[in-house]
Amino acid sequence: MTQTTLRAVDLRSPLGELEASFVPGRGMLGVSLRHRGEELLGSRGIPFLYPWANRVTSDLPHTPLIKRDEHDLPIHGLVTTDWEVFASTSWTLGAQLDFGAHPELLAFFPYPHTLAMRIDLGARALTVRTTLTAGEEGAVPVSFGFHPYLRLPDVLRSTWRVELPAMEHLELDERSIPTGASAFEPYECFVLGSRTYDDGYVSVRRGARFALSGGGRRIVLRFDSGYPCAQVYAPDDDDVICFEPMTAPTDALVSGDHLTWVPPGASYTATFSISVS
Repeated sequence: MTQTTLRAVDLRSPLGELEASFVPGRGMLGVSLRHRGEELLGSRGIPFLYPWANRVTSDLPHTPLIKRDEHDLPIHGLVTTDWEVFASTSWTLGAQLDFGAHPELLAFFPYPHTLAMRIDLGARALTVRTTLTAGEEGAVPVSFGFHPYLRLPDVLRSTWRVELPAMEHLELDERSIPTGASAFEPYECFVLGSRTYDDGYVSVRRGARFALSGGGRRIVLRFDSGYPCAQVYAPDDDDVICFEPMTAPTDALVSGDHLTWVPPGASYTATFSISVS
């Protein structure tokens, strides 16, 4: 029997090194990831950005279901709440959302489909697997992502060491929308210092690794499959850095750039993992 869960579901790895908490009733929001008792997430956790990650230039009406950025652009999709848990153990959580059963969501993203998410917590890694299954009514565009706000507890931000894989760096306009131009950037390893980021990337290889290390701890976010795009976000007013797995670049639902469509009745699965050592 499925049920909507408003409380946090706590997961613990078999060896006890990692603990995590997710809230199905808040759009499958990840609210905690702890390593040896220390919190590795900022206050905003790991939001699931659906049905689009980052900004879109669509002229959508103002509604509590849609957040806005500083340019009044719709950002990070719709507010989804009715996820139903279908599997739960001490280290696994499975939940689903029938998007097509919600007219208030279809009004802004008119593509009936279902979503299923499986979260597994192993000895040293958290794995999140998301599957979109298109309804028989028509194809569905894929433009979702996640926004993990990572941090190193008790380590100065200026000393954090960051590793970025080789990928294409997108040129953005003054609204942070891709212009269509890009430039290849090789693998980088550097101390964050006072750098800030809100940068988009494409051509991210399957299995690409983004890493954050310092204070004797290394966090690796791996794009296991289904995430060919990324956003790196490191603001100057919060001690976090985000390596965001994205299925399409910013504004893909409008531009069509690097946008995948799932045929009627077919599925698309994307997986990322966060490992800690």
